Amino acid sequence: MTFLRSLLFNIYVYVVTLVMGLIWLPTLLWPNRWPVVHGIRLWGNALRWGLRVLCKITHELKGLEHLGESPKLIAAKHQSMWETAIFFSLIKDPAIVLKRELMWIPIIGWYSAKAGMIKVDRAAAAKALKSMLAQAEARLARGQTVIIFPEGTRRAPLAEPAYKPGVAALYTRLQAPCVPVATNSGLCWPRRTIIKHPGVITLEILPAIEPGLKRRDFEKRLETAIEEASNALAHTPARKD
Repeated sequence: MTFLRSLLFNIYVYVVTLVMGLIWLPTLLWPNRWPVVHGIRLWGNALRWGLRVLCKITHELKGLEHLGESPKLIAAKHQSMWETAIFFSLIKDPAIVLKRELMWIPIIGWYSAKAGMIKVDRAAAAKALKSMLAQAEARLARGQTVIIFPEGTRRAPLAEPAYKPGVAALYTRLQAPCVPVATNSGLCWPRRTIIKHPGVITLEILPAIEPGLKRRDFEKRLETAIEEASNALAHTPARKD
């Protein structure tokens, strides 16, 4: 039953993405980004509806008071595609750091570019970091909240952390508070498989790290905060199968 539900959900996501992507095409020509941002938010809501109805996966949010209102930097644990979708519901105008290859995907890439996502060419090393910092600074200046997954890719729950230097570079350059975010989404939505396990995903927003710390102090504090909270969530009974 779990496999069948997961398969139906995957088909549902492809169909919803295609249909909504085609319906929303005229908004790509709109003079501003807001219709596109609203469309992506609706897509994220549809994805989470499908998870709840087809896969019996719900979610809970902790620490919402730590988000505040002003634009900032958010550094989030990344275990599944769920994190990308939920941030469009939590943040009015997010600018998520994405690998450049995602921008090449029809529909997804078009809307990501129009919405102001930050593209990174991971093969370009120092040049990629410089470009990311410039894009992030521009996004923050126009009121977007910059969101980065510090490990650069999805990681399984309890996996050894592998934080990249990009998040510390952003923290230093932007001089904005950095909000750590933990999750256990990988328990219900494991990477590299179509299987989705019934249960409750928890997203925990942690107290902000104020700007001004030395780079190494910031890196240690951020990794400790995210990993301790995510590991604690990984030991909670998220799955129900």
